[in-house]
Amino acid sequence: MTTTLVSSAKREVRIGFDQPFCIIGERINPTGRKRLAEEMRSGDYSRVEADALAQIEAGAHMLDINAGIPLADEPRILAECIQLVQALTDVPLSIDSSIVAALESGLSVYQGKALVNSVTGEEERLESVLPLVKRYGAAVVAISNDETGISEDPDVRFAVAKKIVERAEDHGIARADVVVDPLVMPIGAINSAGCQVMEIVRRLREELKVNTTCGASNVSFGLPNRHGLNAAFLSMAIGAGMTSAISSPLHAETIQAVMGADVMMGHDPHCKRWMSRYRDPQAEGVLTRERGRAGRARRRSVCPRKRWQGEACVVGFAFVFIARFAMYGCAIVPNVVGPAAIIGRQRPMRWSVLNSPSQRRCGGFDLRRRPVAVFAIPAVQACFGTETTVNR
Repeated sequence: MTTTLVSSAKREVRIGFDQPFCIIGERINPTGRKRLAEEMRSGDYSRVEADALAQIEAGAHMLDINAGIPLADEPRILAECIQLVQALTDVPLSIDSSIVAALESGLSVYQGKALVNSVTGEEERLESVLPLVKRYGAAVVAISNDETGISEDPDVRFAVAKKIVERAEDHGIARADVVVDPLVMPIGAINSAGCQVMEIVRRLREELKVNTTCGASNVSFGLPNRHGLNAAFLSMAIGAGMTSAISSPLHAETIQAVMGADVMMGHDPHCKRWMSRYRDPQAEGVLTRERGRAGRARRRSVCPRKRWQGEACVVGFAFVFIARFAMYGCAIVPNVVGPAAIIGRQRPMRWSVLNSPSQRRCGGFDLRRRPVAVFAIPAVQACFGTETTVNR
């Protein structure tokens, strides 16, 4: 198995097919962050410090450092940020720049074996970046585009990646030190973008036997609930063979998707890391106490009559469910975790108490969190001896 080794002065991180998925924190990047850009330009790196520590605490294994600020002294800023972050933490870094002089400036102050982000298939870029990577003994991200741009044809992108890997070997850079980025496109604009990436990742693993990475958040650009979509993409990409991603670890969905995929791929022996994070007795105790205090405060704020109304509403809901089943031989009930559950033959029925935002809560009792219909279904089946099918 191919393993890419990157390191700081004190810590090593292994990226590989038989290793846990590597999250490379993306937050230290002024692109689209005007306040951060202005602070970095003026030499104020307090936000850089905060972002670095927050990402590591959230679960990042590496950090990506980018100082791409228009009309600024990028080589100086990038070098200063690298020195600052390495003084704060011992995680390895990815040095991210499109300017060769900035990459060289960052590599000259870096302690350890860095990941250079990045080289493309363009001839000029290959001849300027690869010798730099070899000189400093770094690893490099290979982005699968060239002078013709980014192709929507997976075969073309694979061919560009193959070209970069072979040229790197010509410069004395081992295949294990090339991490290919197959380029994730926004799925809202290109409906087949997800399938394209999965296909390229599989081929990169099976044919070139190289590790892979990507900018995971690109896939959800312009769509709602981006974190949920990013999490779904990461789980599928890991299953296809992707071994790392430049992403934000600050969202619970991302961490859960990655750690869950590690469990399923056999990269978390005995589920130890999963249980350590999600079954920490002390954390569960704190959470239970917080929920208890919140629940008591909510109950105190609701008058006895409204509390009774809330409980009666649930009982009434179950009654209506059973009564409708008895009268019509069917019932349509809302499924709180997805689309409506349809039982028996369809008859339209509105449940405004769940569908209307103003009526979802009844006396402090949240009906969306009490799927009473789900518990009522087996009881109705037992009473009427009816086989039912639930489509979720």
